Amino acid sequence: MTYRAPIDDMLLALNHGAGLKAALAAGHYGDYDGDMTAAILEEAGKFATDVLAPLNRVGDTHGIKLEAGKVTTAPGWPDAYRRWTEAGWNAVSGSEAWGGQGLPLAINAACTEIWSASNVAFGLCPLLTASAIEALEAHGSDELKRIYLAKLISGAWTGTMQLTEPQAGSDVGALRSRAERAGDGSYRLTGTKIFITYGEHDMTDNIVHFVLARLPDAPAGTKGISLFLVPKFLVNADGSLGARNDIFASSVEHKLGMHASPTCTMTMGDKGGAIGYLIGEENRGMTCMFTMMNQARLGVGLEGVGVADRAYQQALAFSHERRQGKAVGHKDGGPDPIFAHPDIRRMLMQMRALTAAARTICYATAVAIDVSHRAPDAGVRAAAAARAALLTPIAKAFSTDVGNEVSALGVQVHGGMGFIEETGAAQYIRDARITTIYEGTNGIQSIDLVTRKLAAQGGAAVFALLDELAKTVAEVEQSNDPAFGTTAAKLTEALGALDRASRWLLERLASAPGDALAGTTPYLRLFSVTVGGGLLAREALAARGAGHDRRYALLARFFAENIAVQAGGLERSVTEGAAAVTDAEAVLVA
Repeated sequence: MTYRAPIDDMLLALNHGAGLKAALAAGHYGDYDGDMTAAILEEAGKFATDVLAPLNRVGDTHGIKLEAGKVTTAPGWPDAYRRWTEAGWNAVSGSEAWGGQGLPLAINAACTEIWSASNVAFGLCPLLTASAIEALEAHGSDELKRIYLAKLISGAWTGTMQLTEPQAGSDVGALRSRAERAGDGSYRLTGTKIFITYGEHDMTDNIVHFVLARLPDAPAGTKGISLFLVPKFLVNADGSLGARNDIFASSVEHKLGMHASPTCTMTMGDKGGAIGYLIGEENRGMTCMFTMMNQARLGVGLEGVGVADRAYQQALAFSHERRQGKAVGHKDGGPDPIFAHPDIRRMLMQMRALTAAARTICYATAVAIDVSHRAPDAGVRAAAAARAALLTPIAKAFSTDVGNEVSALGVQVHGGMGFIEETGAAQYIRDARITTIYEGTNGIQSIDLVTRKLAAQGGAAVFALLDELAKTVAEVEQSNDPAFGTTAAKLTEALGALDRASRWLLERLASAPGDALAGTTPYLRLFSVTVGGGLLAREALAARGAGHDRRYALLARFFAENIAVQAGGLERSVTEGAAAVTDAEAVLVA
């Protein structure tokens, strides 16, 4: 089966769960016409179905090839990328001053889900280009913007993010790549970077690398890291491409999934040093890089949503086609479709509910980022920035966990056929697996959530969000709609568990930080299932008010009664489970 973008679900999540409609009404989006949203997503869905989805399997089976320092992508990849950029999809949220369409990030976030669902390995390339654009626009010099920004926004050139080194992993402060000042204001870089996504490919004639390196007189650790723009080809004064720069793909990785996305080892300095240009200030590279990483983390979360939705769509279709056994109450005729069996329906509901919650959390993050930049009032912008900062690690970690969980359930629905590559169900597991690791592992996201986002201003952003969700739950209770079942009661319990766990962690951060760190991962899950349940309830209320049938209320009910009910156990893991973690050395003997 092919992919179809779930436009109605996406619009409900975007406009109501994520709050786009309310932000538009409040004037936070200027002259953006909200009526355009549906048309944009419809066109994105058509392109994804017609062009990108048919290449998903091709890319997985064919992969990429590296010969003489050049990477050849899978058949159809360069043509699809050309058509994608010509249609303007790379420029959706780019600045109009540099040739972009200037549309909200929230709209591009929904499009990112579509690209990821139809062909996640393809969508990964523009995701990193978007992060490069963000860093260059925020921190680059006027001259660098003039040369590179329009090309990146159009998609004529792509961007990469180069942090990781063999000895460093997630410890960026341990990097060894060096930068030497040259007499003309540029720098010469030497070193090796690993795991560089789309570090080399044949889809564009230039690649703009953003590389972290250390100057000779730099302080130790992350305080001594600088960020440099290093083009594959240097650019002449007239904008034409000049000499090949001294940065090459020396090898490519052979991976569990994402076979069509080249993951390269990049080597600089074999021919005297790669020419680079400083982004921002010397020794302030991490500030610039976090600008890239925060947007990339949202994008990776949307990858999780996309893969999950694609896995769900395939499993749902298979459940109606595959016949096996007799369902309860069915006696006549041949075998029933497995969809008729309650446990299959339970798995499909879990797949859809988790995907829907992750989608809305990601969209809500994008809307908060938009409002933090676009709202006329400074106080509104500040509150939105705090909300965006709070939701970013949740969007990245929960949504990618969901991508893995839902794709695994998809294989289970397929039964033995799911374990066979020809059905395609296994590819979703293989592709999703990396998303919990790159752009900051999900463990790192949970630590960030507790030590930075929860700890900021005594948890003000957390408790403000809980107050909002409590109002939504009260509306559900007041609706007296039997379709909601015990949704209000279950979400009230989850909100209480999250409130208590948050206050416990705030106290332990001050008195026993080791105890707090032991509970960061269950806390992130607790936060996610509580917020996800509240946002799905908000969507269901909006759908009910618009006269839709009860399916969204039933979806919110399933999430509340089957997933959000985990909140109590997760709270106890946070508040009572620290000792078993801190004392684990007695068990974990090598």
